[in-house]
Amino acid sequence: MTDVTERTARRTASDTEPMVLAFDVVVTAVQDLTASFRRITFGGACLTSFGVAGDTLDLRIKIVIPSEGRDCPDIAGMMAGGSASSWYQTWLGLDAGERGSMRTYTVRAARCGGERPEIDVDFVLHLDADGRGGPAAEWAAAAQPGDRVCVIGPNSSAAQCATAGAYGGIEWSPGLAQHVLLAGDETAVPAISAILESLPEDITGHAFLEVPDARDIQDIRTRSSVSITWLTRDGSSHGEALDAAVRDAVRVPGWVSLSGSGAVSGGSEPEEVDIDRTILWETPQLLEAAIVKSTVNPERFPGTQPFYAWIAGEAAVVRGLRRYLVRDVGVDRKQVAFMGYWRKGRAELS
Repeated sequence: MTDVTERTARRTASDTEPMVLAFDVVVTAVQDLTASFRRITFGGACLTSFGVAGDTLDLRIKIVIPSEGRDCPDIAGMMAGGSASSWYQTWLGLDAGERGSMRTYTVRAARCGGERPEIDVDFVLHLDADGRGGPAAEWAAAAQPGDRVCVIGPNSSAAQCATAGAYGGIEWSPGLAQHVLLAGDETAVPAISAILESLPEDITGHAFLEVPDARDIQDIRTRSSVSITWLTRDGSSHGEALDAAVRDAVRVPGWVSLSGSGAVSGGSEPEEVDIDRTILWETPQLLEAAIVKSTVNPERFPGTQPFYAWIAGEAAVVRGLRRYLVRDVGVDRKQVAFMGYWRKGRAELS
């Protein structure tokens, strides 16, 4: 959880502050959690300005990893010299060696209110037999205390970061829901873990986490009554176990929570998303007005119904679950977030 008490007392949200900042940070600790997960802790005095009020939940950040033998580009300088978004085009315009690589990650935990502000990021080490993988995985596998990167994340002084719900890098938004479904592969484990730690005692539901094998099962604490199920692939197809678990938990016909969930027996076909050309990212906050009008309960605002689902992971798997929950089960699209964190065979666009 985020340590916010001290920062809340001494910082006041401002409409004039930028929503995101660039934080030049240093690796302070490296911990191998499991066979596939490595936790890297980043520190730096600048992190006193990092974060949102409240729990981190599924807070996304960008990490700029320098090319081998090079320093990180001056993202903070680019932000200071242009508009809120022009820095990205400036960064893209650098040559590949100077630019480095930019990847998206979830903040597992933030401790930014003390004398040594730090954040934890859990990396999935997707490497082949020769130890080769994407630039972020290779960097994480070799990371040591003292290594430097740039983190792009929320500015705790900005008005948009005064609450988790106001910040665009957090999607978890259950509203009044008392029964929840969380489902994801290893890339979603840090977010699901942080969300589960934040849930109060009266929340029920299911959390399904698919990982490569039993060595990747972690201890997750939650005060809630959400049942946590680890699914191991053990060589089976990616997403196969996750898809089956969600379908078994939310059955049609006969889902015991169907009538109270805001769902009906079947819904409309969701729009097709070409996951090889675009990112599958559909959350209640981003739904267009025409889609809202066509939902199961168009008169009800997002967050006002008793069931909420959060699905993240490989885009093809998420797309299949989106079709099942929206079309076959009839879950109101205002009550579910679908996020394709990555696409098999494709690098993240940067």
